[in-house]
Formats: sequence, C-alpha cells, structure tokens
Amino acid sequence: MPLPQTTTPPQQFGSDNYAGLCPQALEAISRAAKGSTPAYGDDAWTRLAAKAVADVFETPDAAVFFVLTGTAANALALATLCPPYCSIIASEVAHAETSERGAPEFFTGGAKLITPPTPDGKLTPEAIKLAARRASSPRASTPAVVTITQPTENGLVYSVDEIRAIANACHDHGLRLHMDGARFANAVATLGCTPAAMTWQSGVDALSFGGTKNGMAMGEAVVFFKRSMAQGFAERARQSGQTASKMRFLSAPWLAMIHSGAWLDNARHANASARQFAQAVEDIPSIKLAWPVQSNAVFLLMPEPVMNELRARGWRFYTFFGGICRFMFAWDARPEAIAALAADLRSCVRGQGAL
Repeated sequence: MPLPQTTTPPQQFGSDNYAGLCPQALEAISRAAKGSTPAYGDDAWTRLAAKAVADVFETPDAAVFFVLTGTAANALALATLCPPYCSIIASEVAHAETSERGAPEFFTGGAKLITPPTPDGKLTPEAIKLAARRASSPRASTPAVVTITQPTENGLVYSVDEIRAIANACHDHGLRLHMDGARFANAVATLGCTPAAMTWQSGVDALSFGGTKNGMAMGEAVVFFKRSMAQGFAERARQSGQTASKMRFLSAPWLAMIHSGAWLDNARHANASARQFAQAVEDIPSIKLAWPVQSNAVFLLMPEPVMNELRARGWRFYTFFGGICRFMFAWDARPEAIAALAADLRSCVRGQGAL
C-alpha cells in the first residue's frame, strides 16, 4: 500500500526544531543503515563519533555520550554532577527551570533548583555568590553545580570572559559548572572562538552539546571534560531509557557533521538568517527588538493586535517572558521565506494604522 502523499507547508520560524535533516546528517544515517552492526553503542560509528567530538574540543581525555533529547542531556549531566541532597544554581529563565517538567530534580533524586534574579537571562558571578550565601545554612540544600545556557533562552551569548568569571566564582565556592549548549554551535559561530576556549579552557566541567537544533533528526552529545566526572552517567542513561539500541543512528550524524564542518556552517547560516530578519523589521515603528540579535533567535515586542493578525495569516511563533514574540532560524532558513515574514509583519502593522 503506498504511503499517503503530504504537502510541504510554507517555511515557518516558530522554532529551529521545525527544520528537516541537513544533507550530511541524512546521508550519514543512510550509510549507517546498511548491514549489521552491534547494538547499544558498541559500534564503530559511535566510537568514531565520540572521538570526533573530543577532537573538536582538543581534549582526548573527554568522556562523550549520546542521548536522545536535550532534556535528558541536561538532567542526566546535572544528576551526575549533583548529589540528591544538594542544589543546582540556574538562571530564573533557564530551560532546566522553565521547560523540563522538573527533570533535573527527578533524575537527581531530590536536588533543588535555585534561581537567583537574572534580568537579562544571564547568570553572573554576583548572582552565584548571592545564591551560595542564601544556601549556607546547614539545613539548606548546599549548591553543588551551576548551569548556564549558551546561548541563553533569550538569544544572548556569554563572552569567553563572562564564562571564565562565572567558572572562577563556581570554583571559589567548590561548585562544578555545566553548560546547556542546545545551540552551542550558534554561540561558537557568534564569538568566532574555539569550542575549547568556550568550555574547558574557561573552566566548564560538562557540556550538553546540541545536535537536533543544528540539522540532525535527534540526538545530543554530553561531554565531560574530565573523565572522572562522568562516573555513573552511562548507568543513569541506561536506567532512564536514553541508551538507544541502534545507537549508530544517533552517533553517525555527529561524525559526518563534524568531519564536514556542517555543524558550524549550519550555525553560521542560522545566525545570518536571524540578522537578515532583524534588519528587515528594525525600521517598523511599532516593532522593537527586545534584545540584541546575537545568535539564531529574534525576540520582538509588538502590539497584541499585530501579533494576532500575523498568526491569522498563518505564521507560527511562540511568546515568552510575558508576551515577547520569538522567531527562530535554522540551518535551512530561506531568504525568500524570511522576506515574506517581514513583509507580512509590515503589512499587519500598516493594517493596524501604526505606520
């Protein structure tokens, strides 16, 4: 029986998760699909992919694991770094706090999330010190880990100096530092630095390295820059159903993306697409950028009637932070689709009499 025919919908910018597979990832899956291969990561694809990831970070001693989702990557990494009787310091808008249904608390077995105020979505050394002081009582959940998101949930990028300052504050208080890098490649593309400079050379202990938002079908890499810190991660991954039986279909795309350079090329294109959109709408009087565009995200302040009309015309986007509209751009963002979105936004504003 033939499969039903589907139509290709117009390109949307509600999330970079909407994008399909980039050619390098798809080709790698096709190659890995041929023949018989040992299961549960005991295969050449996974070994070579783990080595390729470690090589990107210039640290052959790193422990690299592949899991299915970003939530699992974050939660299992934090559970490995944080005892159940301790706590995790995060931004008040961190994905681990707002969008993971308590997964870090669940997988740690009881660790508490502490979220000091972060007006622009970034943790600072001062915020970390404040949180550590507030939890200094012997009856409190003593902080063990800090997690930062790079880029942040509102699209901002920590500079290398900012990361180093945070790491110094962590280590002054005996804390480990985890980086949620769901869009890590976009941050590397923005700063133009090496992955090593942004992570272990600046004091980061563990990284959730995102692949799904960068052109893969699914799958994230978890990197511990000191192998000793990874103790227990493999067991937690197995217990939580994150050790894929056909692991090669998660790992093979990583090998292809890294060897081809697509992981960084895709991020550069996504970032450039976000800038294209921001530049196309920046002169519309009633539309304002909520934050500077530093990655592949554009956050816009717009009147609610304009927002409603834009949705009525078929455009999809999310609202965050009390009604700020988010538009995300992926590896496959097309200039003509971006121009169409900008033109419709301008038309919606004109229809509301704001121009």
